[in-house]
Amino acid sequence: MSQFKHFPLPDVGEGLTEAEIVNWRVSPGDPVELNQIVVEIETAKASVELPCPYSGTVGELLAQPGQTVEVGTPILAVRTQEGEQDAPAEQGSSGEQAAAKEGGADEERVATLVGYGPRSSSAKRRPRKKNTAATDTARNGSPAETSATAQPGTNGTSVQSPTRDSGTTVQAPPAAPKQGTAASGGHVPLAKPPVRKLAKDLGVDLRSLNGSGAEGVITREDVERAASGELGRSSAPAVETGAGEHRVPIKGVRRATAQAMVDSAFTAPHVTEFLTVDVTPMMEFRQRLKSHPEFQDVRVTPLAIAARAMCLAIRRTPDVNATWDGEAGEIVYKDYVHLGVAAATDRGLVVPKVRNAETLSLRDLAAALEELTTTAREGRTPPEAMTNGTITITNVGVFGVDTGTPILNPGESAILAFGAIREMPWVVDGQVVPRQVCQLALSFDHRVVDGQQGSRFLADVGAVLSDPGMALTF
Repeated sequence: MSQFKHFPLPDVGEGLTEAEIVNWRVSPGDPVELNQIVVEIETAKASVELPCPYSGTVGELLAQPGQTVEVGTPILAVRTQEGEQDAPAEQGSSGEQAAAKEGGADEERVATLVGYGPRSSSAKRRPRKKNTAATDTARNGSPAETSATAQPGTNGTSVQSPTRDSGTTVQAPPAAPKQGTAASGGHVPLAKPPVRKLAKDLGVDLRSLNGSGAEGVITREDVERAASGELGRSSAPAVETGAGEHRVPIKGVRRATAQAMVDSAFTAPHVTEFLTVDVTPMMEFRQRLKSHPEFQDVRVTPLAIAARAMCLAIRRTPDVNATWDGEAGEIVYKDYVHLGVAAATDRGLVVPKVRNAETLSLRDLAAALEELTTTAREGRTPPEAMTNGTITITNVGVFGVDTGTPILNPGESAILAFGAIREMPWVVDGQVVPRQVCQLALSFDHRVVDGQQGSRFLADVGAVLSDPGMALTF
């Protein structure tokens, strides 16, 4: 006999409570193998590809692209290779037994995915309402047992149809919402995939629409009217917006970044210091590295040299690499440097980390930074690569900006802004000459780092950039 197994949305290792379905790699009826990538999800930290914990045939996609799903909610139904008959066919006179079987086997365990450890808790299933009166009557062997017929529900489970017992009408439980139907928690309303794609392309939020189709289904015409400003909204009063405006839901990386910045700004007392540096020697040093045999296959950027300078400067000022632990009443000094690199992506600002950056040579650090930023811009950074940072560098100069006042990442005590390198007049040996000049800005947590320590660290970084030979003194 065939058996449907549900694949619940897993916690991908960061304690996240929800994720958005980005793209399905399979369709109903497709064969699927164990650990085959079947769906791409977007969490508050990164895009993640999930492997299937079962082998068999895809029965139903229980969540649509663009839908936000809570961890533990089934997102995929897979028919195992034990049989070829659809699960609803098992329903009927024994529908309650089939439902019990489904509810027992799948809820007792959650399959272990590649990269995720086993979970002891049970899978969180969709809410299921039961007809208590009809069930109790059926158990007692009354005529309701023969008059009540099991009908397949929307999720392959069985529900009891209306019955009459002693002249009392027992109402059947409402059907579970179909996939894509709006629900509490901000789920996207019911709409066909082409309509969802059209809404995404036109920048229309389906949550703001009241579908004109059967059973409230949002149609192409609803989306087109919304895009042209004729919003077919729900019964709530419509909010007039000015011409050319559109609204984008705050979610994913943007929501997480905003919350982190607010927490940081109102928790750690920020201090920012600035330093203007003549980096002409650094640029000349970088030019020489291009012809060095060991650097032929690596692109050494000014950011990589600045990152290396930070790792060296931390040796003399470890306070900038420490963490304030208010609950324990301690300052935690780190013997390792997990260097965060702020990267602007289409999904928002992400800060992946270079692990143990202090152990890397300039060549290895340059290669790691190049791989890290490329992966981030492609949206392939795993969540674990963006945690447990100790200090951060942000390259605002890539946008032509001279400097800024960066906000600390939560849990860190310092962040360095690396500004644009410009040719400017500079006094050298009493003569005004054109030089390559850059501005640095260091923000630090004044609970951990005093002004003297912050100034020394910033000066040390500037010294290496203005004279790479200074690296030998650290």
